[in-house]
Amino acid sequence: MARLLSNTILKGISRASQSPRIVPASLNHVKLRFSTTIPNDPDSHADFQPNNKAVNESGSCSGINIKELVDKDVKEHPIVIYMKGYPDLPQCGFSALAVRVLKQYNVPITARNILEYPDLRTGVKAYSNWPTFPQVFINGEFIGGSDIIMNMHQTGELKEKLQDIGGKE
Repeated sequence: MARLLSNTILKGISRASQSPRIVPASLNHVKLRFSTTIPNDPDSHADFQPNNKAVNESGSCSGINIKELVDKDVKEHPIVIYMKGYPDLPQCGFSALAVRVLKQYNVPITARNILEYPDLRTGVKAYSNWPTFPQVFINGEFIGGSDIIMNMHQTGELKEKLQDIGGKE
């Protein structure tokens, strides 16, 4: 029965690949461009303007000293992770791994999505002198990325580092 089903599927695939696909000519050369912002648009109501005053039209953090922002983050929060995405929705496998390891200890995690702000991305790299993301800071100390967090977890060093923060025993 399984062989009959697989043969039927394979025959259908081979027939489909032999017949040319018909695509309407009007869609062959269409290039659509989308934009979510129109700078200096007089018809745009103030309610629809970006409400984050720290970010300008180019996505940069205008008027904010990135070094001061990172300094404040790592001093005010026991665990800070600069990552691609957010802890509940990582947009990178390495970021997801780092978050998954840290969540095993039931500690509060503060995160910033570096994909939203190009200036933050370059500023954090300069702050830590580390080229890749995620970047994890624990008790104000730069630890490293997901590979280092995973290694510390496997050796038990991460458990020791997180005990002061109220992680699980």
